[in-house]
Amino acid sequence: MAGTSILVYAERVGGNLGEIEKLLKGPLKDFDGIHVLPFFHPYDGDDAGFDPIDHTIVDPRLGTWSDFKRISQTHELTADLIVNHASNLSPEFLDWQEKGDASEYNGLFLTFDTVFPNGGTEEMITSFYRPRPGFPFTAYEVAGKRRLVWTTFMPSQVDVDIKHEQGMAYLKRILEALKSGGVKVVRLDAVGYAVKTPGTDSFMTKETLEFVKEITDLIHSYDMRVLVEVHAHYTQQLDIAPIVDLIYDFQTAPLLLHSFFTGTVDRLDNWFKLRPNNCLNVLDTHDGYGVIDGGPIGGRPGLITQDEMAEIFKVAEKNTGGHSAIASVIPQWFSLPHQINATLPNIVANDTAYVIMRAVQFFLPGEPQVYYVGLFNGMDDQELFRKTAQGRDVNRHHYTPSEIAEALEQPVTRAIIALARVRKHPAFAGDFSWKVTGEDSMELSWTKGDDKLTLSFAFKNPQLRITSLVNGESSVYEGVEGLASY
Repeated sequence: MAGTSILVYAERVGGNLGEIEKLLKGPLKDFDGIHVLPFFHPYDGDDAGFDPIDHTIVDPRLGTWSDFKRISQTHELTADLIVNHASNLSPEFLDWQEKGDASEYNGLFLTFDTVFPNGGTEEMITSFYRPRPGFPFTAYEVAGKRRLVWTTFMPSQVDVDIKHEQGMAYLKRILEALKSGGVKVVRLDAVGYAVKTPGTDSFMTKETLEFVKEITDLIHSYDMRVLVEVHAHYTQQLDIAPIVDLIYDFQTAPLLLHSFFTGTVDRLDNWFKLRPNNCLNVLDTHDGYGVIDGGPIGGRPGLITQDEMAEIFKVAEKNTGGHSAIASVIPQWFSLPHQINATLPNIVANDTAYVIMRAVQFFLPGEPQVYYVGLFNGMDDQELFRKTAQGRDVNRHHYTPSEIAEALEQPVTRAIIALARVRKHPAFAGDFSWKVTGEDSMELSWTKGDDKLTLSFAFKNPQLRITSLVNGESSVYEGVEGLASY
């Protein structure tokens, strides 16, 4: 079985890559990999690094490529290829703004007339799916003329024309830098929005899938694996899974909340029959706690209903003292937020239930990845939210080394780290099975020959038990404290 990993911001876990390297050599040594969220120059732009001015260099405040090379010697390193856009302060965009058609980067950035050469009707323009309120383009002065440049996410994030030779050359320059820095897995960030096709919503269309195949082949030529991030209807996840090496399992996360909040596991059972095996198993992420991925989208029924999605937000609002409703953002042309902006421990408000969710994450086929705030059992950073007014910042706390040391002593954090050790059990090289044992309870098992590992859990009165059989010796670990001692 593939390994486990953690998801971090370099500047928010101890402040730099050196502190992260110490953790990977010490208390987090049982994890096999690490995904460092955008560490490029600058890491602290308008969108927390997802708007790089230079996508090929490490921000010197965090470290250097040499730091990554050392980390990559012992841990599989994942980094982002931000496919859809660059910063409006990038040298390429500034050069094009100044010189227009005479710029060597002419064609790199996507304009309104490139997508609509014959003009766009109201219906064509409003059909585009956008994760933020408003329209997906911004007026910029380019060589003395006002141009409408596509900005799918923010005005400062200017979209790249991935169909133009300049667009592909730009992406290749980044891939060469990632490869030289020791990166083994490339995450295609925002790739679902990268291909604009008039007459469609331009999100995860057949044209998008064709591009994903093309860029996957390109990344494979650099001897790196491909991870695709797509928040979409579960059937679209199933469509893209065979094309790439790893696809996020964003569905299990909302289904686990539904199970805990309702005391039922039938929806989990249904999803386990469908989910692909090449998943990156995630719960909370830097974007929040996803809910939309489990529900109906575009008229297609979901794994849970719209009303059940709304109920998840309602209970989360109650458990967070009303704050998740304040911090969560409803996108354009949708009735609910995509994600709950709160930490998962705050949303669940029950240590045993929280660790059960983590245990399910680690027991499912695929590659478990834990977000740093969830790993440290973090609570909502409401102070940071008040400072920035960015809803996702409640789940993006800046941890000092002393705060990390304190978190590592918590039973919940020790239990999650223990799950990384559990994942090395020899039974994980065998066969996976599961069964429903009651309305609110399940067993997940791995078996290889005489070796067996079983997770048993129930949600109404949260209970957790892991049973291990290795070389004829049986061990049982119950509850949070019991698991922490594994």
